[in-house]
Amino acid sequence: MTDSIWPTIHAERHSLAEDLAGLTADQWATQSLCTEWDVHQVLAHLLSAAKMTPPKFFRRFAAARFNFDRFAANQVALESAGGPAATLAAFRAAEPRETAPPGPKETWLGEAFVHGEDIRRPLGITHTYPLPEVARAIAFYSRSDTIIGGKTRVAGLTLKATDTDFSVGSGPLVQGPAISLLLAASGRKSALDDLSGPGVQILQSR
Repeated sequence: MTDSIWPTIHAERHSLAEDLAGLTADQWATQSLCTEWDVHQVLAHLLSAAKMTPPKFFRRFAAARFNFDRFAANQVALESAGGPAATLAAFRAAEPRETAPPGPKETWLGEAFVHGEDIRRPLGITHTYPLPEVARAIAFYSRSDTIIGGKTRVAGLTLKATDTDFSVGSGPLVQGPAISLLLAASGRKSALDDLSGPGVQILQSR
């Protein structure tokens, strides 16, 4: 596993763009795993992050009166305004970019994986994610409450992947595919159906 996130991010952007080519209007409007966004809007969010730089982030965050939800909604509205085809074309153009909002680099790995599944799962699209990097994102979520509250959500639990040699934490066991552990750590309760162990009920309650 390379320390650089960018080869993985670039590959995930490319794969997602390929998966979304040819979607119908109804598919673009499908509710994603993000309760407030449809498939098109999640892609617009990923596009916004790909185009973001720290100075641009701080200007726009201030313009949103330092409310992160308002900031994110503003960015989605901006990047989705031209319709799905335009958003997808812009996302393809942004594939090689190596800019991001400020924050730990593992955040952007998690964004690529989680939002990729936010889009794919409701559409019935399957994708194979790079397990070492997924594990890296799970480990980050388990020690950070930044934005998604992962540390609090999985506190006192052991997360163990069944498809790669990875575990983190201590306490009642939650086990299953690494990508489903990552989704559960990020608050996607639909992923709990993929998991087993005495800790699942605890995670369900949080």
